[in-house]
Amino acid sequence: MAKRSKKGISDAIPQEIAPIQNQIITDTIEKNYMPYVMSVIISRAIPEIDGFKPAHRKLLYTMYKMGLLTGNRTKSANVVGQTMKLNPHGDMAIYETMVRLTRGNESLLHPFVDSKGSFGKQYSSDMKFAASRYTEVKLDTICNELFRGIDKNAVDMVDNYDNTMKEPVLLPTTFPNVLVTPNTGIAVGMASSICSFNLAEVCDGTIAVLKNPNVSVDKILDIIKAPDFPCGGAIIYDRETMRQIYETGSGSVKIRSRYNYDKAENCIDIIQIPYSTTIEVILKRISELVKEGKLKEITDFRDEIDLSGFKLTLDLRRGVDPDKLMTKLFKLTPLEDSFKCNFNILIDSSPKQLGVIDIIKEWIKFRIVCVRRELEFDLAKKKDKLHLLLGLGKILLDIDKAIKIIRHTEKDDDVVPNLMNGFGIDKIQAEYICEIKLRNLNKEYIINRINEIEGLQNEIAKIEEILKDELKLKALIASQLTEIKKKYGQPRHSQLIHSDDVVVYNEEDHIENYNVRLYLSKEGYFKKITLQSLRGNDEQKLKEGDCITCTEDTDNLADIIFVTDKCQLYRAKVVDFDCVKASSMGEYVPAKLGMDEGEKPVFMRVQSGYPNGENFVFVFENGKGVRIPVTNYETKGNRRKLINAYSSASPICAVFYEKEKEPFEIMLISSEDKAIIIKTSLIPIKSTRTSNGITLMSLKNGVLLKEAIKDFEARYDTSKGYRKLKIPASGHLLAEKDIMTHQLKF
Repeated sequence: MAKRSKKGISDAIPQEIAPIQNQIITDTIEKNYMPYVMSVIISRAIPEIDGFKPAHRKLLYTMYKMGLLTGNRTKSANVVGQTMKLNPHGDMAIYETMVRLTRGNESLLHPFVDSKGSFGKQYSSDMKFAASRYTEVKLDTICNELFRGIDKNAVDMVDNYDNTMKEPVLLPTTFPNVLVTPNTGIAVGMASSICSFNLAEVCDGTIAVLKNPNVSVDKILDIIKAPDFPCGGAIIYDRETMRQIYETGSGSVKIRSRYNYDKAENCIDIIQIPYSTTIEVILKRISELVKEGKLKEITDFRDEIDLSGFKLTLDLRRGVDPDKLMTKLFKLTPLEDSFKCNFNILIDSSPKQLGVIDIIKEWIKFRIVCVRRELEFDLAKKKDKLHLLLGLGKILLDIDKAIKIIRHTEKDDDVVPNLMNGFGIDKIQAEYICEIKLRNLNKEYIINRINEIEGLQNEIAKIEEILKDELKLKALIASQLTEIKKKYGQPRHSQLIHSDDVVVYNEEDHIENYNVRLYLSKEGYFKKITLQSLRGNDEQKLKEGDCITCTEDTDNLADIIFVTDKCQLYRAKVVDFDCVKASSMGEYVPAKLGMDEGEKPVFMRVQSGYPNGENFVFVFENGKGVRIPVTNYETKGNRRKLINAYSSASPICAVFYEKEKEPFEIMLISSEDKAIIIKTSLIPIKSTRTSNGITLMSLKNGVLLKEAIKDFEARYDTSKGYRKLKIPASGHLLAEKDIMTHQLKF
């Protein structure tokens, strides 16, 4: 049995630990973080001028090399496997990239992959694609425009990640695919979000820029009217907003769903939704609104997507206006959504945010280089062929001499030199002549070949002429764009609605209106009771010791204000409160409106506007009072809470509202049972909300106002000398009869 080592744990610990070295954080970031950042930006998330990210480009090029531009479809798994030679990622990552490019997924205006099988849908997060072993794909015909010239040196080719094969740096797209294919990506410190535009409009717009590089934005806006989304929808068109996007590459496009109303079934069929949302998000939001009681117009809603396409059905209650309901749904649900535009594109491996015209100009620069390289490739091939034919032409008049030279040459290696010497041709021409089959050594064959010389010379001259003149290069690109528009152009998917024609949601139009009576108690409980409910039952249930302090008759659409004992004013709408019965305690206002701890309302009023000449009347416990014009409480925004509504120098005793030229009497009662009655017109008006006011009733030290009453006739005998014509005034002791009456009332 082996002996255990006698070394202790301490022997395993190094005796000396290397000292920690300080590093400058900027150097660390530059060395360790920036390479990752640049890799994500350049090699993953941001599209280049051909409109593709590296993952898309590698996949499509693999399919091209597999011969999938023609012939039958192949299993998606085959394509995924082959793509791994260029893209060192997992099969699922590659397959998900393919899914978005397929016709079945409906993510693109012009899909690049002709697919068979289930590939999910762009408008649904729950509809998943089938596994790659079940689906089949090939390249769509429009991919001919992506690869035209790729075998003629149109773009640079580089080694793949393991140097076993070549792949293109960019695809030589013959149209501005970067504007036709929608693309989004999140890099590090930046993002890209490019919406799609109509192919026919983009081709026309590009031709306009080719003809006039200084074309105005307005001209392009007339040609490329707006984005065009694969899922359709209705774009709320605002020319100034669109101009900003076209100039800067940044902005937001509002998109509404499109719908039909089925009168026979009394239902709305939503047939197109915004590109930026999904049906699951919409259904979830509608469900929430139904549960909250905010969509009483709908009896049922369901997903009716089938082979014919997208459909979301809403069953309506009898009498509901479908157009009016849709304006409400546009406001409250993602049936109206926005696409955030951020046109970040890689130009020569450098990210730039460009407007539409600038993107077209960059694509034209790129395309000119591609076409030039393609023409130079063709030119070299034609010159090589012409050179061979010119050599063939030299033996036309004496074919027998050529045969004789070959027959009398003893060594195979001497055939080419002897022909060169015999006819004054170079080695390449001589090699070509030597390779001609014996059966082709007849005058007819040779004459036919020589007749090609003139055609080749004309073609070479034409290519050279184009290469020398950039205008002719641009004309060639324009002719290709015209051909593409004719072959692949489609009508717009997204309808345009002018912003002035959009019906804006007005909440009040959707609220049922009826007459109600409002109650506010001293403890802060609020009741909204319909007049129908009050018939024969107006006895209010309250907490022990509580009492009603404010009562108002109004309707369900009215606005109300609450003034609290913490110098704050709150605005609310009657519709915000639920209808209750008189036997209910009501809603607790401080909790409903989110008031501060310990804060209670002391005054309530239905408020419609802030007219001149009307005032709030504040009476304080220290015997002072003030009138503040209601215009001082009008705000620009719809602020729900207003602080410093009145002076905080003394606790509030009571709040009243005085209409224009309608002063009224109020009775002030002190804590030592003395009272005065004054008209509100005696109280001065102050322009500052926090004004302390002036003394209304003279009080001794330690004495406070305990009550200020507007409707006092039924409680007190007012003939006892309480009325005062000047302020400040001393109180008159309440008569015993009045005190007894007051006690009996309560």
